[in-house]
Amino acid sequence: MGIFDFLSKQFVDVIDWVDEPGTLAIRYPMQDREIQNGAQLTVRSGQTALFFNQGEIADAFLPGLHTLQTGNLPLLTSLMNWDKGFASPFKADVYFYSQKEQTGLKWGTTQPIPVRDKEFGPLRIRAFGSYSFRVEDVSAFAVKMMGSLDRLTVSDLEPQLRAAIATSIASALGTGEIAFLDLAANQSALSEKLKAAVEPAFAQWGLSCTSFFIESLSLPDEVQAMLDKASSMRVVGDLDRFVRFQSAEAIETAAAQSGGIAGIGAGAAAGVAIGQSMAGGIGGGALPAPGAAAAPGEDAYAQIEKLHKLLTIGAITQEEFDAKKAELLSRIR
Repeated sequence: MGIFDFLSKQFVDVIDWVDEPGTLAIRYPMQDREIQNGAQLTVRSGQTALFFNQGEIADAFLPGLHTLQTGNLPLLTSLMNWDKGFASPFKADVYFYSQKEQTGLKWGTTQPIPVRDKEFGPLRIRAFGSYSFRVEDVSAFAVKMMGSLDRLTVSDLEPQLRAAIATSIASALGTGEIAFLDLAANQSALSEKLKAAVEPAFAQWGLSCTSFFIESLSLPDEVQAMLDKASSMRVVGDLDRFVRFQSAEAIETAAAQSGGIAGIGAGAAAGVAIGQSMAGGIGGGALPAPGAAAAPGEDAYAQIEKLHKLLTIGAITQEEFDAKKAELLSRIR
């Protein structure tokens, strides 16, 4: 370096950093890392400043105004063998770390999590929500996450944090200790349970999970449809009432079609058959078809077919199906 370069060189005498949204840590920019003896260091609320010498953490400064001299740089002074103090500029890397809470972050399961539910058996569950975190252990975070980078942001860490959350959730829910309906009914307690499962993964990087919320807990669409059908069966209860309910729905659908159930041809035949089904469900009788008698056992066969569909989807048991089938067949003369 020439004499003119030396004379024009500016030694750092004021060091501070204003937090930037989404930024977790920065390396303070300095030419040749030379700091003036007696320089002023300002560490703002929610920050920690670390001095590094040859890749090792030397000294740490908490919020406040600090004058950089031998007395308050004990580790750096020891490393540089400044046993009698120093008056000239010194070299060090200075990093600022933000310890403010990072909020409004989203998490979700990219794939449904298989669980063994106590009530429904094997299920696949999806979950989504939000979380927040902060840098808790600055030294661990500096070594494991920041390293020698110039800057580290929340977006840099999010993929790793979401992966850790997904793994922790899969482990917590996979035990099947709590039924799905109980999980969905008490999301506040489940959020606390999952927060406790996530915290160890965050702690290994010097982070703490300050909040964790579940906003949605759901099943795949086809599983939810089966659950809804089974719930409908439990609400309906009696099989005869369910058959009458299904018949009423069929009449409504036929009436909505072009010409209604009073139309000619197939429409009329369908209306008569449905009416006979309702009558059979209510009292076992049959409505006579205009101009023709209904085929013997037509109601019974139609109802057995419906019952078989209910058996197939698991809405009724084999015993219930067999009993009702026997009853319906006994009506055929």
